[in-house]
Amino acid sequence: MSVELRWFKSTYSSDEGECLEVAYSGPRSGKVTAVHLRDSKNPAEPGLRVSVRAWASFTAAR
Repeated sequence: MSVELRWFKSTYSSDEGECLEVAYSGPRSGKVTAVHLRDSKNPAEPGLRVSVRAWASFTAAR
C-alpha cells in the first residue's frame, strides 16, 4: 500500500530558491522510520530516502 508523503520546506533551505523538501514516513502508530528528501524545483524526480539515524547525524553536523 502506498502512502502519500506530506512534504515541507526544510529549515536548511536558502532564501535564494535552493529548497530542500522533507517528508517523514512510518507506520500508522506515528513512529517515524524514514526521512525522504527531494529538490523542490524537481518534485517529480526521484528523491532520497534515509534512516532517521542518518538524518539525525546529518542535522547534528551542521
